[in-house]
Amino acid sequence: MKMAVLDFGKTNSKLFVFAQDGRIVDERRTRPNWMRKDGFSVLDEAALHDWAVRAVSEAADIHGVEGVMVSGHGCTFALVDEAALTHPILDYEQEPPADIAAQIDRLVPDFTETFSPRLPLGFNYGRHMLWLQAVQPGAFTAAKSILGYPQYWSWRFGGRAVSEVSYLGCHSHLWAPRKRDFSSLVDIEGWRDRMPAFERAGSVIGEQRLGDTKRRIAIHNGVHDSNAALHAYRRQELGPVTVVSTGTWVVVLNPDCLLDALDGQRDMLVNVDVDGGPVPTIRFMGGREFATISDGWQGAIAPAAVQRAINAGSMALPSFAPGGPMPGRAGKLVGRMPSAEERAAVALLYVALMVDLCLDQIHSDNTVIVDGGLNAGGLLAGLVAQLRPSQAFLQGATLEGSATGAAALAFETVGREFAAEVPEPVRAASFTGLARYRDTWRGLIGEQGIPRAAAGGAR
Repeated sequence: MKMAVLDFGKTNSKLFVFAQDGRIVDERRTRPNWMRKDGFSVLDEAALHDWAVRAVSEAADIHGVEGVMVSGHGCTFALVDEAALTHPILDYEQEPPADIAAQIDRLVPDFTETFSPRLPLGFNYGRHMLWLQAVQPGAFTAAKSILGYPQYWSWRFGGRAVSEVSYLGCHSHLWAPRKRDFSSLVDIEGWRDRMPAFERAGSVIGEQRLGDTKRRIAIHNGVHDSNAALHAYRRQELGPVTVVSTGTWVVVLNPDCLLDALDGQRDMLVNVDVDGGPVPTIRFMGGREFATISDGWQGAIAPAAVQRAINAGSMALPSFAPGGPMPGRAGKLVGRMPSAEERAAVALLYVALMVDLCLDQIHSDNTVIVDGGLNAGGLLAGLVAQLRPSQAFLQGATLEGSATGAAALAFETVGREFAAEVPEPVRAASFTGLARYRDTWRGLIGEQGIPRAAAGGAR
C-alpha cells in the first residue's frame, strides 16, 4: 500500500508518496501564492488546489496510492458553506489595522486559559477570525463550518467537514488545554455550533476518484505539521524526547516541561498532541530568519566557513522575524561578513544558538531529536549537540518528519504497518571556541542568566 501526503507549508507545499516501509518513493513541490484581494493578503487557493489535484492524480496513476493525508502549517483557518469558501483564506503574516487590533485584542482569553501567547499578525488565528468577523461579518454569517487549514484541504478533496484537536490546540486562542474543550472565546462569539464534530488525525472521512483510472482513494483527516513530527517519534517508543522541528518555523516541543514554566511573553505555549494531551512548546521563525540573515543562501555550508565565522566573532543578534523568544528587538549583524558562505554560516550559527536558548527555556534535559529542512547535512544538529554535551541527540533519518508522521497516522488508521526509519545518532561538532562564541552572544542579548538544562517534571 502507498499513501500520498500533501504537506502544505507556508513557503513550500509538497506531495510525498510513502511506501509502508517508510520510504518516500516520489515527491512534487510548489510554492503557494499569496495575493492581495479586497484589502487582504490571501491564498491563491484555486492555483494550489489545481496543483494538488494534478499531483495526487499522477501519484494515483503511477504508484496506485490508496489514500490522501494532509499535514498543514499552523495559524490558518477557512470558512466554508456546503460547497465553497465564504471568504478567501487569510495570510497569517498581516496585522489588523491599529484601531481594530485594539478592539479585538481586548476579547482574547487569558494565557492561563488557552496557553496561547498574545502574538502579532495572525500567529493566533482566533485573532484573525475576530478581525475578519469585524470587517466582513457576512463571511461568518454565510459559513456553515470553521475549519483548520489541514481540515480544509481534507474537506476540499472530498472528505467531511470535521475538527481536529492538534490543529485547534495550536496557539489559536480557541482551545483550553486543561479543560480539553473550546475556550471561552468560542462561546462568547457564538462559534461553537460551526465547529464540526471531532475526528482523530488520520481518520478516513471520505473518498474520491482521482487520476485517469478513477481509482477510489480514501481521504484522511489532516494534522498540524509539528504535532505530526512529534507523533512520528513518539510512536517509535524512544522514551522522553524533545522534538526540534525545523522549516519556516523552528518549533521545539518538550512534553515533559511543566505548564507553569511557560512564559507567554517569549512565544512559549501549549500545543496539543493528536490525542488531546498538552505539549509545552517554544518556537521562532528560524527558517525565515535564516533566509534573511544569509541573504537567501541555498547551498551547503562548509564547516570551515562556520569555523571562520566563529574565529571572527561574526554573529547575528535577534530578531529577524516577528514572535519568538526575543520579541520586540530589531535583528542586527555584528562583525565582518567577508563572503556569502560565511554570512550563511553566521545564519546557521544563529539558528543553533536560538535552538540552544529555546531548549533551556523549555526545560529540556531529555533526548533531543532534530528534523526538518534546516538540518540538511546534519550540521545544525551537530552544532546544537556540541553546545549541549550533557544531552543525547538524534536526527531524523529523513528531513520530512512532519510528512512522515502524517503518513504514519493514515497507515495506522487503516490497520497497516508503517515502518518509518528510526532517527540516527548525532555526532557532536567539534568547532574551536563555540562555547565562548555562545557566551558572547548571550551576553550581547542579555540572556546570560538563563539556567542551563533545567529539570522538567510531571505536568
